Amino acid sequence: MTDAAAARDYTDRTRYDALMDVVKNRLTTRAFDSSYVMPPEHYDMILEAARHAPSGANAQPWHFIAVTDQNLKNRITEYFREEQVARARLKMKFPTPDYRGLASAPGFIVVASDFRWVKAFPVLNDGSDLDKMYKENAERILLQSVAAATMSAHLAAAALGYNVWWVTAIGQEKAQQAMKPLLGIPEELSVLDIMCFGPPAKPPYKRWKKSLSEISNWNRFDDQHFMTEAEIDEWVSTQRHKVMYRDAENVD
Repeated sequence: MTDAAAARDYTDRTRYDALMDVVKNRLTTRAFDSSYVMPPEHYDMILEAARHAPSGANAQPWHFIAVTDQNLKNRITEYFREEQVARARLKMKFPTPDYRGLASAPGFIVVASDFRWVKAFPVLNDGSDLDKMYKENAERILLQSVAAATMSAHLAAAALGYNVWWVTAIGQEKAQQAMKPLLGIPEELSVLDIMCFGPPAKPPYKRWKKSLSEISNWNRFDDQHFMTEAEIDEWVSTQRHKVMYRDAENVD
């Protein structure tokens, strides 16, 4: 055992328990107390947490746009309301959230990235099929990197006592065209997420989570955890709407 390892008490749960208190209380809300004025330093504190996130090749391929102008929030919300109506017309049967709550968020951060950063990861750049495979993996590395930074920001917001909303329904080209001009985002970048945070308009609830035994495997995948496509389809049709918008205590 190294001197550094020997000097640390690995049985001390103090920091772990403090972290888990934040993790378990990172609660989603989709309607905020719009009368609350977000202290500017809280943006810095939240983004400082994002800044320290891990990333592939330590490329840190993320950009964060703090949106404090209410008119901009309203215009971004307009796009999502149109998307909500479009989904209803398409009869997707997806329990789409009420996006009007976006405009009420005191804290509002748009997360963007530049996919040219895949060059920082293992790629061949020779146009071969092997290069295509590596580039697909490089895109996953980039997305995981940005997600790690976003999650760090969410935990920081939760540690400050806020509830959050992670908005990811923006992969469509139409969404990019709607938001980039509003925020002056260069064409080469992509908007990946929106993070909203602040006091909730009404008490939030803890959503259902799988048990530890359902997700943990030791040394090899537990076949009992495998779901057939028919089982997944059944879950989507009978359970998805419950776990998305119900208190965990009300999920039967």
